[in-house]
Amino acid sequence: MADNKTKMTTASVGDYLSSVAPDRRKADALVLDEVFQKATGWQPRMWGESIVGYGSYHYVYDSGREGEFLATGFAPRKAKMVVYIMPGYADFSDILSRLGPHKLGKSCLYLGALNRVDLDILGELIQAGLEDLQRRWPITAT
Repeated sequence: MADNKTKMTTASVGDYLSSVAPDRRKADALVLDEVFQKATGWQPRMWGESIVGYGSYHYVYDSGREGEFLATGFAPRKAKMVVYIMPGYADFSDILSRLGPHKLGKSCLYLGALNRVDLDILGELIQAGLEDLQRRWPITAT
């Protein structure tokens, strides 16, 4: 079986965040780093070249495929901020209804400008996602 392409690295999160462009996306990325650190209590680690992750978990599927992946995190993309908070198992519609403008992917959330998002609700969503994930796979702090 193929390994995950996205793995934890030793790259500097600070260096990565300072290189994010444009400046408004960099500012939002720095804010998200604070929100994630506050919500998780964990230090960020780079996953691949462009994902900032907090915590990790080891999974083993019924198919036998297994691997390690970030427990939660984000990736500042040009068009939107991609937030990895939902393992895809639970319905977080109540929390999402209070968040502000967003779009959903299978296990990620797409956010535009953070000034339109309730950051306290985002913190609540991060914690709810971690609690849901922890019910299935043990999470390791970073």
